Amino acid sequence: VCRSNKSPWVCLTCSSVHCGRYVNGHAKKHYEDAQIPMTNHKKTEKQEKIQHTVCMDCSSYSTYCSAFTSDRHRKRKLLENSSLNSKLLKVNGSTTALCATGLRNLGNTCFMNAILQSLSNIQQFCCYFKELPAVELRNGKTAGRRTYHTRSQGDNNVSLVEEFRKTLCALWQGSQTAFSPESLFYVVWKIMPNFRGYQQQDAHEFMRYLLDHLHLELQGGFNGVSRSVIMQESATLSASNKCCINGASTVVTAIFGGILQNEVNCLICGTESRKFDPFLDLSLDIPSQFRNKRTKNQENGPMCTLRDCLRSFTDLEELDETELYMCHKCKKKQKSTKKFWIQKLPKVLCLHLKRFHWTAYLRNKVDTYVEFPLRGLDMKCYLLEPENSGPESCLYDLAAVVVHHGSGVGSGHYTAYAAHEGRWFHFNDSTVTLTDEETVVKAKAYILFYVERQAKSGSDKL
Repeated sequence: VCRSNKSPWVCLTCSSVHCGRYVNGHAKKHYEDAQIPMTNHKKTEKQEKIQHTVCMDCSSYSTYCSAFTSDRHRKRKLLENSSLNSKLLKVNGSTTALCATGLRNLGNTCFMNAILQSLSNIQQFCCYFKELPAVELRNGKTAGRRTYHTRSQGDNNVSLVEEFRKTLCALWQGSQTAFSPESLFYVVWKIMPNFRGYQQQDAHEFMRYLLDHLHLELQGGFNGVSRSVIMQESATLSASNKCCINGASTVVTAIFGGILQNEVNCLICGTESRKFDPFLDLSLDIPSQFRNKRTKNQENGPMCTLRDCLRSFTDLEELDETELYMCHKCKKKQKSTKKFWIQKLPKVLCLHLKRFHWTAYLRNKVDTYVEFPLRGLDMKCYLLEPENSGPESCLYDLAAVVVHHGSGVGSGHYTAYAAHEGRWFHFNDSTVTLTDEETVVKAKAYILFYVERQAKSGSDKL
């Protein structure tokens, strides 16, 4: 119909090809046009089946049933129109409203939902976006009015920052059972082609793409909000922040940005090379000696802890034959050792446990339980200059955990645990439940978000 070659969908009833809902939505319109009521109420079995309900994505071969989705939307409406009693819970004997809002799964989008819920519970980061001025679309009937629920219009008028802001605003208002991040997902499809389609994606990879694109967009201003306003607000957030990734500092680097010192020594001549690398998160290997230990209560061998993973990351390591160092003194590649030091810690320390490893034919998951602290993660011993740090400036408390359930990166399911105003919640797409610390510490963490401690509190250190 529109001659678009983006996101082609084929109707499995009549084999006609149309564009998907994130282009012009002609595949959906084809289904809707086929639902014209028949004059003869006594439909034959053959007529019942020819409704053009099932179509297939020509790129990923995912199949989609419009009739099932329509029925699901009706059920959601019934849930949303029901009383607020379903969002009431008992805390210390008294009834209180559950203010947390879930995120609907748009088709294997749990990877995105888990990251969004985690980021929404990092207070300083979330508040920055929620307090940004709303974008005004100055065209057509919406001219001069603030739009909070309208999808960004057109290829050249999409804003990741704006849709991210609107999603965060919706998550803690407590007025609905679940929020649909469809507008944000549409922008993700537009600017991050890797995440188009409805197959399962890696939550850590999505988080990095999301933070990188938010950082880039904030540097240049977006949809009518000037660069000077954004840069001024970023400056007040952290005037002394010097961790810049791809240009000037933004709220992303001010909060998640740290700096590593990479120290390489030639084993032949002893020449030392140092360089500083900015980071938004640290990817930690689970040491090989722990990789068969699957549960917390398994008794064969010691428990793997987050300290073991951090030590493995920062310990002196001899590089193998595939990673020979080009020594400037020897003028050729030589055997060498490598060591990481943390030169600057971030306000929010994001730790990614490398649970997926490539083998010759497939990507395997390391299902090892890794013990992690809820409070008092002490990072002082990993610092390049620990003597320059204050007594509590290196302590971190857990804010959120992303968990992958299942065996493979292209399958399974993602959920998140996060702390909000002293209570822990479990976010499982549209379902949000109150949970406890004992449940959280038993989770097989994939991504951990630790927030720098601001005030003294009596807690155990790692």
